Amino acid sequence: MANIQQVAKQAGVSVATVSRVLNGQSTVTAKTRIKVEDAIKKLNYEPSLLGRNLRNSESRILLILIPKIANPFYLDIINGIETAALSQNYNILLCETDSNPERENIYFDLVRKKMADGIISMDPAVNIDTLTELAERHAIIQCSEYSEDSGIPYVTIDNEEAAYRAVKHLIKIGHENIALINTDEKYLYARQRKAGYRKALEEHNIPVNEDHIYYTQQLGFEYGQHAMKKILGSKNRPTAVFAVSDLLAIGALKEINSHGLSVPNDIAVVGFDKIDFSNMTNPTLTTIAQPMHRMGTIAAEMLIDKIKGADIESIILDHELVIRESTSG
Repeated sequence: MANIQQVAKQAGVSVATVSRVLNGQSTVTAKTRIKVEDAIKKLNYEPSLLGRNLRNSESRILLILIPKIANPFYLDIINGIETAALSQNYNILLCETDSNPERENIYFDLVRKKMADGIISMDPAVNIDTLTELAERHAIIQCSEYSEDSGIPYVTIDNEEAAYRAVKHLIKIGHENIALINTDEKYLYARQRKAGYRKALEEHNIPVNEDHIYYTQQLGFEYGQHAMKKILGSKNRPTAVFAVSDLLAIGALKEINSHGLSVPNDIAVVGFDKIDFSNMTNPTLTTIAQPMHRMGTIAAEMLIDKIKGADIESIILDHELVIRESTSG
């Protein structure tokens, strides 16, 4: 494989001149540029992107922080990020944090050491103090999950309003005894979605029964099953359930089916996120749709603009209530 010295010799110019042509500098005459480009083509020379990026103090790599790669919620967002990144000649690196501070620091160091140009954080358990400190010198965007007081720009939806619409739908079709399957309230989205649940009940003068609010440690399918088992065994069993994620709701559906009960005739169920699996359940799941691909695209565009030095404003996207068989059988 040809090197830059051979290109310079073939074109009859210095290595520095070849470098200036490769970097698109305007100090080279058109005649000299053509000679260098002809030599590159003839020798089939491929410049080192790593070397060029180091000279330009950039890596062209964006880090995507997610807690679990296996969670299907992130797939469309990641696809959106990748589409936007590739269109502007950036590559992405998926970083599974497992909500582990030591793993987070490994990824943060990649940015500190200029081995990555910026971060899109989707981890609700990220160390926000460290992230905020890092954002003082480096480009960072929060996507879906965010901290209100960090000052770091974010793209998300209105979680409280979305949960309010979901529970209001259940009330509209005749339910008053509605359970909530929530996650740990250390996460902002969990607090916001619970607030939307409470708002819908209170607006319709339905007392909030704290015994019918169930908390899970994680968003996994099996956690939804476990919570639903408790709900089915409770006194004054609820006639409807709102779960703060589709994975929890799908777990709840399975548990209801295993008890020989019918959805929605015995218990109606609403989820949140509109992951692909939500349309494959029996019955299909009523859910809140987040514009995940668009969210990812916008997050990447925001990050690249921030890398270029632009001032970035946070963005709240629209959501949609998708009514399916689990509430309208």
